[in-house]
Amino acid sequence: MKKTFKLTDLDCAHCAAKMEEAIAKIDGVNSVSVNFMTQKMKLDASDERFDEILDEAIAICKKIEPDCVINK
Repeated sequence: MKKTFKLTDLDCAHCAAKMEEAIAKIDGVNSVSVNFMTQKMKLDASDERFDEILDEAIAICKKIEPDCVINK
């Protein structure tokens, strides 16, 4: 399943790159792109575990940049 999410308060391009790298390591993620300029995250992940993977991605984003919010 592929979905695009709007990010709010992503303040750092380096943090976006760190998020992308960490999310890509989650089991079941086919691809992920976190774009600092457009403030969007494109996530392609396993249909069966998509919600679980998204929750993990949200936790990673909060850990790297606490103010960043992924709008579902």
